[in-house]
Amino acid sequence: MPKANDYAILFDTSYCTGCRACQVGCKQWNDLPADPTENRGSYDSSYLSAHTWLKMGYFEGLDQKGEVYWDFVRTSCMHCSQAACVEACPTGAMNYREGGIVTVDTGWCIGCRNCVQACPYDAVHYDEKTGVVHKCTMCYDRVANGLEPACVKACPTGALRFGRYGELKAAAEERVRALKADGYAEANVYGLKEMGGTHVLYVLLRQPATYGMVLAPKTQAKKVAEGWLSAGIAAAAMGAFAWFVARREEISGGKE
Repeated sequence: MPKANDYAILFDTSYCTGCRACQVGCKQWNDLPADPTENRGSYDSSYLSAHTWLKMGYFEGLDQKGEVYWDFVRTSCMHCSQAACVEACPTGAMNYREGGIVTVDTGWCIGCRNCVQACPYDAVHYDEKTGVVHKCTMCYDRVANGLEPACVKACPTGALRFGRYGELKAAAEERVRALKADGYAEANVYGLKEMGGTHVLYVLLRQPATYGMVLAPKTQAKKVAEGWLSAGIAAAAMGAFAWFVARREEISGGKE
C-alpha cells in the first residue's frame, strides 16, 4: 500500500467539466507532439499513446432515476504500488522513484515491450521511431522541484489535486460521504486496493464499470511469461516442420 507521505493525485469526477486543460498542460510541459484523432461519434476522440500520456473519457447514459448523465473521467498511468510494468521490466528501466512515482528511464529501455503487455491500464506505449516506451511520469521533474504536476496546475475547477497520499485519501473518502448524502448512492473511491493501492485516486459518481475502468486488476507478468513460452513453442514447431520438409526432400531425392 502507498505510504501516507507518498505523492498522489486525486481526481474528482464530480468537479470535472471535461475541458481537457489537463491534456493540454501535459502536452505542453512534456513537449509531446499531437496524435491524429478520429470522430467516433462522441467527444472522446483521443487515445493514449507514446505521445499522449493523459486523456479524458466521456461517458453518457441514464442513471437509476432515468435521468441523463454525462460524466468525464481521466485516463493515465495509475502509478501502482505493485506496478506490473516494473515487475515485467528485465532491465530496471521501469522503476519506482521517490514518493512512489513510477517512471521509465529511456536510456535503459531496450524496447522489449514487456511493460506494454503487463500494464492492466494500457498506460505504457511503444514509440516506433525511438524504439523505447513512454508513459506519464506524474511530472517527476516538476515534483522533485517543489511544483505540482502540469495536469493539476492546468485544472481550472479543482477536479485534480496533488499532495500527500494520506491527506488525499482522507479527502477522497470525505468527498464520497458528502456525495452519498447528496443522493449519489453509487459514489466511491477507486484505487485504494487496486494493484496494491495506486498513487492516483478517483472519486467516482458511479460504479467503476460505468467508466470502463479495470475491475480487480492484477499483475500480468505471468501473461508476459506465457507469451514468451508460446513464442518458444511456435518457434520449435516451425523448426520441426522445416526439418520434416527438408528430410522428405532428401529421401525423395535419394529415390530418384
